[in-house]
Amino acid sequence: MNDDLPALADRIDRTNALLTRMLAEVAKTPSTHAIFVDAGYLYAAAGRLVAGTEDRRAFDLDAEGLIEALIDRARSIFADSRLLRVYWYDGARRRIHTPEQQSIAELPDVKVRLGNLNANNQQKGVDSLIRTDLESLARHRAISDAALLGGDEDLVSAVEAAQGYGARVHLWGIEAPEGRNQADPLLWEVDSQRTLDLDFFKPYVSRRAAPAYEGPGVNRPTREAVRFVGAQVAAKWLAARGRESLAELLPGHPYLPGSVDQDLLVEAEGILQYSLRGQADLRRALRDGFWEHVQTQY
Repeated sequence: MNDDLPALADRIDRTNALLTRMLAEVAKTPSTHAIFVDAGYLYAAAGRLVAGTEDRRAFDLDAEGLIEALIDRARSIFADSRLLRVYWYDGARRRIHTPEQQSIAELPDVKVRLGNLNANNQQKGVDSLIRTDLESLARHRAISDAALLGGDEDLVSAVEAAQGYGARVHLWGIEAPEGRNQADPLLWEVDSQRTLDLDFFKPYVSRRAAPAYEGPGVNRPTREAVRFVGAQVAAKWLAARGRESLAELLPGHPYLPGSVDQDLLVEAEGILQYSLRGQADLRRALRDGFWEHVQTQY
């Protein structure tokens, strides 16, 4: 029995030495953070703050420059941490990347994740994607901190899931011209809050000039010509979204959802090469042509 004591003591010493080396390695391993961007919130809040509108078509966003600025801001906050990557969540028809989303996806250290867009240009499935990624990364100890740029109350469950595995979630918001643009329950749940102000976004958001199609030699189109263009746009709209989208559209007749009405206006002006802004009679003719075609398909 006494002869076994030296061997046992030797094994204990070796185990202690191994544990000491492991702890030293862990101490040298930097913590890791990731940035999670709800692009729907970003475009709406930053567009309203800088350009005075939430309509994406009314302003340009330098996504590459903005993402780099977000990475720099995270680097200053998480000084002893390394970046895993930036997760960019957006919506797209049938989850097919737009050219802008494709260019963002090609940026280094950026992962684009797409939910769906419905007929009213509302994102569907984005919140669940954020929750899935946050929970998975936290569960596998891939991140210690998450910077979440968003404002929807539905993100509360994503925050709770990540925190349940020991990750800290830091909510980043965008300055609101008035009131708040983030849900109170989300603000209550996170580990810290920061607001990015107007000066932060100004270099990356710029309002587009309104189309000026009228000019010398450009004749005002007739109501019938505009009505025909409305039907053309409706045919294109249905081809892109499918007949199932009619169920969401028809109950609102004779009114169109704001996003659809804006799409109709922009498409028609491009076809006609003529601005319909401020011309109520032509706008009505355009909508009439759109509805006439839609109703023939129902």
